[in-house]
Amino acid sequence: MRNFIIVMSFLLCSAILFGQKETVLLSGKASYVSSLSVYVKFASTEGIEKGDTLFIKKEGALLPGLLVRDKSSTSAVCTSLLTEKVQAGDEFFARIPQKVAPEKSEKKQKPTSPAVSLDSLPPAGTPLVITPETEEKQAADFKQKIRGRVSAASYSNFYGDETLHRMRYAFTLQGNNIKNSRFSTDNYITFRHNAGEWNEVQDNLSDALKVFSLAVKYDLDKKSSITLGRKINQRISSMGAIDGLQVEKGFGDFLIGGIAGSRPNFADYSLDLNLLQAGAYIGHASNKNGKLLQSTLAFVEQHNGSSTDRRFLYFQHSSTPVKNLSIFASTEVDLYENIQNEAKNTMSLTNLFLSARYRLSKKASLGLSYDNRKNIIYYESYKSYIDQLIDDETRQGLRFNVSYRPFKFVTWGANVSWRFQKSDINLSKNLNSYLNFSRIPVIKASASLTANFLQTNYIDSRIFGLRLSKEIIPGKLNSDAYFRMVNYNYRNYENQIKQQIAGLDLSVNITRKLAFHVYYEGTFGKQNNTFHRFNTKIIQRF
Repeated sequence: MRNFIIVMSFLLCSAILFGQKETVLLSGKASYVSSLSVYVKFASTEGIEKGDTLFIKKEGALLPGLLVRDKSSTSAVCTSLLTEKVQAGDEFFARIPQKVAPEKSEKKQKPTSPAVSLDSLPPAGTPLVITPETEEKQAADFKQKIRGRVSAASYSNFYGDETLHRMRYAFTLQGNNIKNSRFSTDNYITFRHNAGEWNEVQDNLSDALKVFSLAVKYDLDKKSSITLGRKINQRISSMGAIDGLQVEKGFGDFLIGGIAGSRPNFADYSLDLNLLQAGAYIGHASNKNGKLLQSTLAFVEQHNGSSTDRRFLYFQHSSTPVKNLSIFASTEVDLYENIQNEAKNTMSLTNLFLSARYRLSKKASLGLSYDNRKNIIYYESYKSYIDQLIDDETRQGLRFNVSYRPFKFVTWGANVSWRFQKSDINLSKNLNSYLNFSRIPVIKASASLTANFLQTNYIDSRIFGLRLSKEIIPGKLNSDAYFRMVNYNYRNYENQIKQQIAGLDLSVNITRKLAFHVYYEGTFGKQNNTFHRFNTKIIQRF
């Protein structure tokens, strides 16, 4: 009953709305990227302030991408919030107040940079925020936008007489509204293998060839679509990739959707038609008066063969209830169990995640999150050790982060996390702090100092690092050099390991869309156990 109350509380939260001024999106493109900074070029930065968030558009959704540290009249110097590396030419959007034309003026002023009405905008710091496509005010109903890249990389490790060489090839393509039609495609495929181990590839191609996304979408209208293939549904993203059919229909601020298909194989991520699944979801998204509110509730049943493997509810909510505050919440409630062939319909809270981020000022921000997870049990797939999974305790985690910019080119931040269980089996305490200098006079470089302290049941570690980034040839050659001192203290074995790690990363922009990267890292210890890592990558964007 308590779990049911928690879920219903989140549903009630999604009914609250707040007001704010109308805003528009201002478009800009990344002109230069280093390890610490991203420079975004705008026609004009009027309306953009230090501490603002720039957004990137992915699959029809606007996601937090960059944090503005400084600006000029036409450029913004930013820190990346993305897990993947930003590329020169990537498009970002800034939210700025909408200008109101004087009543006596009959001519409409054209914006200095492309702008569209913002009907739905994710808050900064939200792990995953989904907004419906709302582009009715654009001149063209469906405008083509194709982005992709092909890359080849080598990873070589040298340790004494032992060597390992691995190759990885990747292809990504996101084609929205191809030839201004209603059809779009999304592809992300990789192939990897170790040198001298081609037999393993021939024995199991699926272990080397990974298809993370391969889908075609047809837009029925701006808020409705049909998708066929393998794709993660961002409204219920915790389920992972879905193989099959996905349908969504929008009605004003509300939407309904459904999925039917299968799950990828547990072992090698290949297509597995034995793992059938189906589900439905409802959602609400609005941004009235600039206040964002989004909620999704889904019901899903998964099978292994003809038997029920898992049945659960998924709820996700994000909003900006007050100025400078963004919150995110998600939860999963399992509705089915089958222990010793006794099937029951029951409610069990499997996962609860809460996070909040508050910007105190243009110079400071705070963040807090709480994670409560139990083992997800598939009663048919995990038959052999269900009892063990049931007996495992709930893992909980708290995380707190703070960032502060005391001076124009200096930013300090810290992250503290604590993971715990009643038995303290997986106890983990971690403190990470950093000090960034975005611009160092004379040498014209950026630098970062880091310190990390980790304590678990079996190890205590301390890591101190220094990273220096410099543009050697403007727009062509960038460099990153770093040094770390590592101290590992193993509690159970009374063993201590001290290492020094040094690395150098060079990035060459051969053309605007062709880049080459070369990377070296060496690990040195007192035992004369030297480890060398040498990586290369070439990327062609289109």
